[in-house]
Amino acid sequence: MTFYGYRRPDGRVGVRNKVLILPASVCASDTTRIISQQVVGSVTFNNQLGCSQVASDQQYTMDVMAGYAANPNIYGTVVVSLGCENCQMDLVVKAIQERTNKPIRQVIIQEAGGTLKAVDMAVRYAKEMVEEASLLQKEEFPISELIIGTECGGSDPTSGLAANVLIGQLSDLIVEAGGTSILSETTEFIGAEHILARRAATPEVHDRIFEIVHRYEKSLQLVGEEVREGNPSPGNKAGGITTLEEKSLGCIHKGGHTPVMEVYDYAKQVEPKKGLVIMDTPGNDPSSVAAMVAGGAQVVVFSTGRGTPTGNPIAPVIKITGNRITFANMEDNIDVDASPLIYGGDLGEMGDALLKLVAEVASGKQTKAESLGFTEMAIARVCNFV
Repeated sequence: MTFYGYRRPDGRVGVRNKVLILPASVCASDTTRIISQQVVGSVTFNNQLGCSQVASDQQYTMDVMAGYAANPNIYGTVVVSLGCENCQMDLVVKAIQERTNKPIRQVIIQEAGGTLKAVDMAVRYAKEMVEEASLLQKEEFPISELIIGTECGGSDPTSGLAANVLIGQLSDLIVEAGGTSILSETTEFIGAEHILARRAATPEVHDRIFEIVHRYEKSLQLVGEEVREGNPSPGNKAGGITTLEEKSLGCIHKGGHTPVMEVYDYAKQVEPKKGLVIMDTPGNDPSSVAAMVAGGAQVVVFSTGRGTPTGNPIAPVIKITGNRITFANMEDNIDVDASPLIYGGDLGEMGDALLKLVAEVASGKQTKAESLGFTEMAIARVCNFV
């Protein structure tokens, strides 16, 4: 199976062809919103961070920003900063250039003479990039060029019984085709980490799986909190999930059955054609999806038992539910009904159909979240602002 995408100068393949208006901090976010509203073919997001952060938190923010700019769905980037934030323009540009050689332009609001002048400058840069991007022709590529992110949110028991099982089948097909599948949400490995660790390709990967789980639990305990006080969520419990371990056993189905080849830290660059990998992310959906997209995922496949509208500004998000009532209630938001698996459906046939849909979305078909314009965005945090 193949798809039609865009070859980038850094060698990777995009499934969308957008110009990113990148806010380097919260103080630039409204300005980038105004810019993007004036340039068809551009995207932006609300960055609530970028300043007043300790070094580890700032690194998360830098990695997401650089990863978004480097994501192959982006043709080029206009970086907009205020000028006095922690994530200084030169640092952001350097981080982007370490990941990619795609076009990049810079606007500093304080140096441009204020918001209106900065908007005028950035709009001109962005329109030039959009014109350049429009000249690119789609080419045919094998599925092996894809990196897919897998996520679950608003889970109920049907997630572990059907939707996540279907995503796991897709993951196995992607890996078999030579591509990469990312399993995320470290908090939702807890209680099932030993099962994942048994699938590690090397002793180092085995140990890393335990390391990220224990590190996550300890980081919450340092401030007197316990992960089980917030996970499962009230919605999970109302849907029928009783414990975090139960939720984790459902979550890890998204990784299918192939060996775990690598464990990546939050938002770090994922290697293509790597097979099944893990990324250390929170269970929080927007911040987990953001990390995988920053890692290079061109498409995200997202299961939800209770129903969620979550999208992403950079990558299309395919929504799947194993709950037929949820699908009937939220068909505006959900792309795939996986509930037939519970009532005797064939996993192989449904997996092939989902792979076909992924190829269609990669070739340009809009997901429900895209058509509605959903671009939820968050970045993981280590501690409080300084």
